[in-house]
Amino acid sequence: MSDRDEVAADIENELTLLSRYHAHAQRAGFQLDRSAYLLLGRLELEHPLSLKQLAEAFRLDISTINRQIGALLKRGLVERVPDPDGGMARKVEATARGLEQLHADRALGRNGVERIIAEWSDHDRGELRRLLTKFNGEIEKYDGNSWPRAGRTT
Repeated sequence: MSDRDEVAADIENELTLLSRYHAHAQRAGFQLDRSAYLLLGRLELEHPLSLKQLAEAFRLDISTINRQIGALLKRGLVERVPDPDGGMARKVEATARGLEQLHADRALGRNGVERIIAEWSDHDRGELRRLLTKFNGEIEKYDGNSWPRAGRTT
């Protein structure tokens, strides 16, 4: 195995561990499940969106998105609204309650990350952010499916 292959294998392994740790950490105290968190996060940055737009953004079948949005509607976390551009299809946007729960869960997640990197230097923190942003950007470019960000740059 070449050095590049070995590095790629190590990175893949670390990403697998990261997803395991992240999934485990996400449960304690969080109000939203993973799909609700992701949907509300997208609706916070781009709103309102149709079910078709959400299905395309998440690369999921529209029936899956419809089911997930239905669960959020029942909980009062999203609402259906007329298309502001005058289209026939109704769109979905987060409610104040949905955004409140999203922000509360995001704060828990941020606090969890802070506990882990509390002793890291500003340089190391910035470097991790830069590399994660670069990695995700490359995935988005490869997939042809960019994800909006909340106005921060690296």
